[in-house]
Amino acid sequence: MSLASRGECGFPPVTMSAGKILLAVLGFFVVLAIVVALWVTGIFNNLVTLQQGTDAAWAQVQNVYQRRADLIPNLVNTVTGAANFEKSTLVAVTDARASVGRVTIDASHAPDDAAKLQEFQNAQGQLSTALSRLLVVSEQYPDLKANANFQILQVQIEGTENRISVERGRFNDAVQIYDTAVHSFPAALYAGIFGFHDKPYFTAAPEAQSAPAVTFPSFK
Repeated sequence: MSLASRGECGFPPVTMSAGKILLAVLGFFVVLAIVVALWVTGIFNNLVTLQQGTDAAWAQVQNVYQRRADLIPNLVNTVTGAANFEKSTLVAVTDARASVGRVTIDASHAPDDAAKLQEFQNAQGQLSTALSRLLVVSEQYPDLKANANFQILQVQIEGTENRISVERGRFNDAVQIYDTAVHSFPAALYAGIFGFHDKPYFTAAPEAQSAPAVTFPSFK
């Protein structure tokens, strides 16, 4: 037998049947599909985790806002007992609290609708302004300031306002991380398919950073 008939190295040429080639190709694509599936699953699980983080942060925001709402009836009852206290200030607080209650928003899931979050924020901002005015006006009533129950409520409300600011900041941080992940490659390729979309932030209201203007009546 000549060398040519035995291959360049003197060995018989190696041949594969069409069936083996097909199995090899199928095996390659199966492995590739498994790798892609694991990759996509990892992306999905990460987005789920981040979404749960925004939901948890939102629940904390709701908790502190509810804490403030729960304090208002006691505050109003205490202030009502003060002689000649501005009725319009009390009405503004009670009306603002009622407006907050009329805004329906899911407390267990971070909102996806920017308009709905803005409506919620506007209602809560009006309540913050009304409460701030009430506390400023109370400075003109020594008997009220000396009331032990009022002092406790004032401290609780001021502490709650601070907690609201902190929890809103944490919520915005969680949303920023989530939104960044949704828009980052390769998650951006699949996020919309899986139902993951942008979530809105709380925005800072410039007027909320300053105390409301109050005109005190003159006492003679």
